[in-house]
Amino acid sequence: MTFRTYETSGVGGAVAGDLLDVDLRKAEVGLLRPPVVAARRTVSAMADAQHAVAGVNGDFFNISETHPGVVPTGSSSGPEVDGGPPLKGAVPDGQRFGPALPPGTSTEDVIGVGDDRRGHMARLHLTGTVRSGGTSIALRGLNQYALPVGGVGAFGPEWGEVSRQRAVCGTDQVRSDPCSTNTAEATVRRGVVTGVSGTVGGGAIPADTTVLVGREKGADALRRLRPGDRVRVSYRFTGPVRFRFAVGGFPILRDGRPLDGLGTAGPAPRTAAGVSRDGRHVYLVVVDGRSVLSGGATIPELASLLDKAGADDGVNLDGGGSSTFVARSPGETSVTVRNNPSDGTERAVANGVGAFPSFAGRPSGSGPDGPNGRLP
Repeated sequence: MTFRTYETSGVGGAVAGDLLDVDLRKAEVGLLRPPVVAARRTVSAMADAQHAVAGVNGDFFNISETHPGVVPTGSSSGPEVDGGPPLKGAVPDGQRFGPALPPGTSTEDVIGVGDDRRGHMARLHLTGTVRSGGTSIALRGLNQYALPVGGVGAFGPEWGEVSRQRAVCGTDQVRSDPCSTNTAEATVRRGVVTGVSGTVGGGAIPADTTVLVGREKGADALRRLRPGDRVRVSYRFTGPVRFRFAVGGFPILRDGRPLDGLGTAGPAPRTAAGVSRDGRHVYLVVVDGRSVLSGGATIPELASLLDKAGADDGVNLDGGGSSTFVARSPGETSVTVRNNPSDGTERAVANGVGAFPSFAGRPSGSGPDGPNGRLP
C-alpha cells in the first residue's frame, strides 16, 4: 500500500487531499461496516474493529427522513457484498441519497474485488424468490431501506433493530412520496410461516428467522400465506463479476474517460474509489473542501483525479461531511484521521472501504457461504 497526500487546483481554488494505492497482489481491499446494516459508525471505529490499515467512507446513505413517524435507518443506498454472498440490495434509483445519477448509471452500480482478486466496476442486480407450495413470489429486496413499488423484500438478522417501516415509503421515482397504505409482513422461522400482519414492524430479528415485507401487489401476495405454510427464500446477485467484496457508488470514470453528463455542482469534499485497467490496483481518493486550504472538487474534477492516480474505472462515493480518510503506520495499534473532515470531526457513516495487509488477516463476512444467499 502506498499512501500520499497531494495538492492541486480546481474551479474552487486550491485542492488538497489523500490517496491510497493498494496493490491487490500483496494486500486486500474489503468492506468496512457496522455490526448490522441499519446502523452507522465512524470510519476509524470500523477500521479498528476490523483491523484495517487504512480506509475511506463508502456509499451514500439514509441520513435523514421526512416521512412522519418514520426514523432514518442509516443504511446505504447501493448493494453490499462482504465475503461473497449478498448482504443487502440496492434501493430504487429515485429513493437514493446524493447527487443526481449520470445518464446510464444506477444504484445497482458497485466497485469491488472479485473472486479473481482483481478490482472491478460493475452492476449487481438482486434476483430471488419466495416459494411456498406451488406459489412463487419474486423477491425484489434484501435488507434495504426502500423497496420497489409492488415488491417484496427479505430482512434477516443482519438488518438490525431499526423499524422496517421505511421500506414501504416513497416510490421508485420520488423518495419523499407518502408511505404505502397497502402493506404486509410475514415472519418465517426455520422455513415455516409463524405469522402474517398488515403492520410493518421493527426490533431484532432472531438468527433463525426471516421477515418478509411487501407493499401493494407484494403485500397482496404475502397475505395469501398462512401460519404453518412452509416457505423457502433464496436470492443471489446477477452480473458480469462474482464479487468477494462490493460497495455501492455511481460511475464517474470508465475506460479512462469521465462519463458524459457528470453533474457540475460547485466544488465540495469528495470521496472516490477506482481500479486500474488490469484490476491489480485499487485507488482510494479523498478531497478536502469547504476550507481556505482546500476548496474541494466538482465531480468531473474528481474523475480527472482518479484518472491521474492511475484508475481506468472509478466511482463517486459519499462526500461532504462524510469524506474521511484514516490510516495507521507500522507499529501503531489504531488508525487516525489523516484528512480534514468538513464537519470538523468524523461523521458516522453507513459503510466504508478498508485496506488490509492480507485477506487471511481480515475477519470473514457474516453471511452464508457461497455465491448465493438463503435465508432460514
